[in-house]
Amino acid sequence: MSLSHQSSLMMESSSQASEPPERTSHKLANFIGTLIALLTLAVPLAAIAHFSSIDTQPWRTPAQLLPRPRD
Repeated sequence: MSLSHQSSLMMESSSQASEPPERTSHKLANFIGTLIALLTLAVPLAAIAHFSSIDTQPWRTPAQLLPRPRD
């Protein structure tokens, strides 16, 4: 191997030792994606649990909504 080839290999290996700046944004994107996925699963369940526990009056039939004729 020539000296220039060896020195270029050393430069490449030393540049690989530090973490590339793209890696940090990848971690952030993965975290945000995971957070969105968990919210997508949790929010509908929480909404269903909340609204199903509310006491509501039973549905009225259309006959109950019409005014009664006076005799």
